[in-house]
Amino acid sequence: MDVRDDATSAPTPSPAVMDTTPRAVSRRLRVITVIATFGGLLFGYDTGVINGALPYMTDDLGLTPVTEGMVTSSLLLGAALGAVTGGRLSDARGRRRTILILAVLFFVGALGCTLAPTTAVMVMARFVLGLAVGGASVTVPVYLAEISPAERRGALVTRNELMIVSGQLLAFTSNAIIAQVGGESGGIWRWMLVVATIPAVALWFGMLVMPESPRWLASQARFSEALDVLKQVRSQARAEAELSEVSALAARDGQERLGGWQDMKATPWVRKLMFTGFGIAIVQQITGVNTIMYYGTQILTDAGFASDSALTANIANGVISVLATFVGIWLLGRVNRRPMLMTGQLGTTGALLLIGFFSLVLPSGEGRAFAVLAMTITFLAFQQGAISPVTWLMLSEIFPMRMRGFGMGVAAVVLWLTNFVIGLVFPSLVSGIGISNTFFLFVVAGVFSLTFVKLYVPETKGRSLETLEAELRARFS
Repeated sequence: MDVRDDATSAPTPSPAVMDTTPRAVSRRLRVITVIATFGGLLFGYDTGVINGALPYMTDDLGLTPVTEGMVTSSLLLGAALGAVTGGRLSDARGRRRTILILAVLFFVGALGCTLAPTTAVMVMARFVLGLAVGGASVTVPVYLAEISPAERRGALVTRNELMIVSGQLLAFTSNAIIAQVGGESGGIWRWMLVVATIPAVALWFGMLVMPESPRWLASQARFSEALDVLKQVRSQARAEAELSEVSALAARDGQERLGGWQDMKATPWVRKLMFTGFGIAIVQQITGVNTIMYYGTQILTDAGFASDSALTANIANGVISVLATFVGIWLLGRVNRRPMLMTGQLGTTGALLLIGFFSLVLPSGEGRAFAVLAMTITFLAFQQGAISPVTWLMLSEIFPMRMRGFGMGVAAVVLWLTNFVIGLVFPSLVSGIGISNTFFLFVVAGVFSLTFVKLYVPETKGRSLETLEAELRARFS
């Protein structure tokens, strides 16, 4: 089935919906976005910090290639469980309350990793941290999508992606600084890991004073509370018009009892939509992005950099990720999601092909090191500027309101399990078939991903969540 759509088919909002937003309302929306996306910052820091901490941790904990993969991928396995659990919890108990619980898990997991005396404890603590990362990967984008006006949804939801890559940059930078200050002192990796407790505390205190998602409140038939929240982030006329649309859809979803596994299996259009979501999630991961994020320092060391130089050079990966995400946010307001996703896939696949080629034909040394660095930067420019923001945005948009957290949670499970498998086997693949052949495998996966997006991924730009749900219901029925 080809579910392509043209931008011209997007419905035009009524004048009441497009009225001028008061300055105080815009300021309130910005504050909510900043506080909620501390979850994204923690997501980024906790997934990126292992990049620089792992070489030091390997010596202190006596890690082998297998246990090294376990330490890295235990977070990803936890994230898979955290995604579906967080999605169900946010549907049942609310987005805001779930984010508060996640902030506690972020703090406990980071502290457990910092104090871990053995590999087993480290794996367990990283798993707990993964529960928080997975939950945040689902709940924060859904919260932002549901509280944002339709015309600003792309920009505001992808602020979370900006915070994710900012967290990774913070991890890369703090790793390099701590390594420079601490030198070869034992346990230096513990200082790298403990930094994550600070934004966890900020997230918890910040969310105490944030509102609940108005669409979640409407799904619980708490319409007066939903209107109160909408008035905080819309003009009064627009809040009332939007509540009318949301309430009608909430009543329809309630009659169909959309909300869980049984409903997904019993409702054909939802089932087809779930498989589309699974495909989008897999597409984002099989580019191999997290091999760069988790093992970037080792990739650069293998290419010819010294250990300290690789840590410093790896900061360039973080910087380009942040800059590319700014570009992605700008583009999302101007171009359609689907072509942007396909352009990103073409760019990442080409960069991976060249990484494999340079690693194969260039002699080890400075020339190969800088060639590989240039291609990892190019790869991340396309990944973080196009693929990642579109992925998280689409997953927060395409599922029905009553099961939005659950739907995105299940899709995120697929995403994190794909991430887990890649993170677990990457060191062994490099050891067994070499880095060039490993990246050539990702190139083949990129070709299949591009075909899937071209044939099956819908366009979502320019619709309210309610209009989009109606379109997808008609298209997949």
